Amino acid sequence: MNYSSFYKDGKALYCIIFSCILLSFSSSFAGPRGRYSKFSIQEIKIQGTITDGNSPLPGVSIAVKGRAGAAAISDYSGQYAITADSGDTLVVSYIGFKKAFIPVQGRSRIDIALQYDTTTLQEVKVNAGYYSVKESERTGSIARITSKDIETQPVANVLATMQGRMAGVSVTQTTGVPGGGFDIKIRGQNSLRANANAPLYIIDGVPYSSEPIGSTVTSTAFQSSTSPLNSINPDTIESIEVLKDADATSIYGSRGANGVVLITTKRGKAGKTKFSLTSSTGAGTVTRFLKLMNTQQYLDMRRQAFANDGIPYGAADYDVNGTWDQNRYTDWQSELLGGTAQLNDMQGTISGGSSNTQFMLNGNYHSQTTVFPGDFKYLRGGGQLNINHRSEDNKFKMIFSAGYNIQDNNLPSTDYSSLARFLSPNAPALYNSDGSLNWENATWENPLRNNNSLFNSKTKDLIASTLLSYEISSSLILKSSFGFSDLSTLETKTNPSTLYNPIYNVTSSRSSIYSNNTDRSSWIVEPQINWKKNILNGNLDVLAGATFQQQVSTTLYQYARGFSSNSLIYNLAAANTISILGNDESKYKYQAFFGRINYNWNQRYIINLTARRDGSSRFGPGNQFAVFGAAGGAWLFSNENFLKNSSWLSFGKLRGSYGTTGNDQIGDYQFLNTFSSSGISYNGVIGLQPSRLFNPDFGWEINKKLEAALELGFLKDRITMSAAFYQNRSSNQLVGVPLPGTTGFPTLQANLAATVENEGVELTFNTVNFNTENFKWSTSFNFTSARNKLLRFPGLESSSYSQRYRIGSPLNIYLMYKLKGVNQQTGLYEYEDLNNDGNITYPEDRQYAADLNPKYFGGLQNQFEYKNWKLDFLFQFVKQQNQIYPMGAAGNMSNKQQRLTSSWQNPGDVSQYQIFTTGQNSAAVMSQFYYYDSDATLTDASFVRLKNISVSYKLPLILKETNCTIMLQAQNLLTFTKYKDGDPEFVTYGYLPPLKIISAAVQLTF
Repeated sequence: MNYSSFYKDGKALYCIIFSCILLSFSSSFAGPRGRYSKFSIQEIKIQGTITDGNSPLPGVSIAVKGRAGAAAISDYSGQYAITADSGDTLVVSYIGFKKAFIPVQGRSRIDIALQYDTTTLQEVKVNAGYYSVKESERTGSIARITSKDIETQPVANVLATMQGRMAGVSVTQTTGVPGGGFDIKIRGQNSLRANANAPLYIIDGVPYSSEPIGSTVTSTAFQSSTSPLNSINPDTIESIEVLKDADATSIYGSRGANGVVLITTKRGKAGKTKFSLTSSTGAGTVTRFLKLMNTQQYLDMRRQAFANDGIPYGAADYDVNGTWDQNRYTDWQSELLGGTAQLNDMQGTISGGSSNTQFMLNGNYHSQTTVFPGDFKYLRGGGQLNINHRSEDNKFKMIFSAGYNIQDNNLPSTDYSSLARFLSPNAPALYNSDGSLNWENATWENPLRNNNSLFNSKTKDLIASTLLSYEISSSLILKSSFGFSDLSTLETKTNPSTLYNPIYNVTSSRSSIYSNNTDRSSWIVEPQINWKKNILNGNLDVLAGATFQQQVSTTLYQYARGFSSNSLIYNLAAANTISILGNDESKYKYQAFFGRINYNWNQRYIINLTARRDGSSRFGPGNQFAVFGAAGGAWLFSNENFLKNSSWLSFGKLRGSYGTTGNDQIGDYQFLNTFSSSGISYNGVIGLQPSRLFNPDFGWEINKKLEAALELGFLKDRITMSAAFYQNRSSNQLVGVPLPGTTGFPTLQANLAATVENEGVELTFNTVNFNTENFKWSTSFNFTSARNKLLRFPGLESSSYSQRYRIGSPLNIYLMYKLKGVNQQTGLYEYEDLNNDGNITYPEDRQYAADLNPKYFGGLQNQFEYKNWKLDFLFQFVKQQNQIYPMGAAGNMSNKQQRLTSSWQNPGDVSQYQIFTTGQNSAAVMSQFYYYDSDATLTDASFVRLKNISVSYKLPLILKETNCTIMLQAQNLLTFTKYKDGDPEFVTYGYLPPLKIISAAVQLTF
């Protein structure tokens, strides 16, 4: 089979493009030739510096009023030079500041201090993907953060930068282990399949697959398989826009069903070549630990458990029978999780260019150790190159971007969090006096043995894009974007013989290794045409384009066992036995045609129509194509005559949208009748076995999205606010329908007539409290109240999903028993017998549906500036309930929460917790089993967290073109919560919580 594609020829293609870029450069790259114009013998050369009253402003446009072509741009130090007549007027403009008109009056030096203009915030252009739109004219729902928000955060994952800063965007950290992942949901969960709710990521116009690149066999240190998003360096990002409603996402069709995350990297600015060096170092520790029993409390619990069961201590009960020191106490959470992770970052940037060509070259390095004992480290390094070019006549434009990153993650294959919580507090010391691991006469499994079982991941990631455009006329532009990405990862997990107590004499012949090789490459080409015309006192903007995309993924899972030496464990050729666990190749092809019609009449009424015809290789003949579209509208009522000159209302807009998107996140070849290798030899030939039934009828999931919003600005936009209501309904759900075992297949991929609804309200509030020359203070607030609900599911009661979902309840529910309390006579937990059969049975009595979705969430940010000082802090808040940490029956040989010391002991006792047992009391064991599946485990897991705080000071240097800034930053610094069992932010318990990070940085720019 021929698999030729850009995957093979992409490097040659980009070499050709890069050569064309270099050839297109002119001598203007090196200097400002052509920037100035000469008028007459009365002209004078004017020089000066442009500031905001305190700091220099680079990239400010300076023009001579009434003279075409007479313009200049300030350099990094804010300096400019332009030639004008002594009677001319300079027009100085910069986004975020009031336009200034400065009479020359024969002066040769004019220093200019621009004034902030909050009303221009509505003129800021927002990236909507295939087009950009002014904030005031936006008909869709788009949340945005910029590099100013990102640079204050000492984080390594792009999703971490978004936490608490965007309405409608819920981001949860799944583990504090370096290289771990995050869970993101944009306006809730649309699909019944948990792995089909990821948004579309676009980096500089190139789709970036967020599908896991790891294997559950090798990525055991994480809550989920390794995510490719760790390759993205937040320090290179200029802005992140999140598209949420149908108006914003429908142009992306099926790929945008769960929202779109647009990432734009930093670009160079015209001016003198600028060098920037940033170095930071920091430390990270666990935010919160569980409150566990000390040795005395633990031994009292154990002794009472034996007394309750009426049995003597056994030979293996080392903690209470005197084998282990009963006066010894070890806080295992501090011992195994209480280390300090060291973080180091270095970044260097070179940028500059002429008015026609700008460039930016960035190199970065990041390292982070763990809080676990041992020498483990996560490393990431890479580079980013961006080049912008335009011709002298401004008709031809080109944007080139390329980024390459390498990761090397070396961790223990086991997260120590669970071990640290369960180990007996009087367990033996970790080391002998000679520094070797202490096995205490084979009475325990030393937890540090897991340091010999290593997880290692090496990832290389390339992403490159080019956008070419040509202005045929003032109203017609042709453009095309080209993108290529190539990702390769190698993961291994070792199980050497050193995992075991040397007394057992286990040799390397039992050592083993799992390996996962994943390669993923894709290319995309998107030709487009854009036509603009003034019609009937309005502006018509028409966009049409096409998408051609292909992605090829290959995976190879291997297992090897039996080595002559552990030093050869990474050499599979040295293994006695090698097994191929899986070897897959999949190809995904996607083709689409899209369009947009936008009409803005008199800056008052705006209509925005988008449509896309999608074609996906993931569906069978007759179902491969589908059409999605949306309509959005806005009324800028503040531009009406009766409000246009209002002294209090500076901006007012009503907007709304309705449309559809699809979803094809079902995996490749799901409709085909497929076969896989059986791994069993017959007559010397490995046979095949059927793995999937043919079903050509299943098709696209359909998401219908509705939104209405009000946006207001008061007092020249010193106060802005927005309120949005949304309702999304996802139907025709793609799931695996269970089949009877007699068919030989567990499931059949098909569409279910189930409908999921996400409904909510989003509020944002921004104020400019003070805005003087020396002191500035602004506040931002966002709030989201969301509700997820299963509306329809025909035949749910008789399906295999009957004990997972409930009509009218969220998808993320947990069915539970209902606890009545502790029986005062028996000391056992009692539960409600819903079917009154005299027994507690499953599923009849496990019917209480607990909603584990956040009720509301948001963030409050304040930014202060005083002369050379800056202070920025963000509080994140989440209202939710979750379960307590399950630690088994109280009384067995593992530690428990300190609150269990008040358990029931004697008849008549009124207690919240039942009788202790070593495990011999079967009734107590069974009631404890029900307990962790009951509503008794539900607790308030809401929290308010000082998510980020940053303080910076710019040193007052005497060098004009040199700036030095000192920064102190912290992440997760304070957490306020009623949650009893550690940190309240988690998806699945048992993994390392987020770290509290404090870092210091120095940035030098010259």
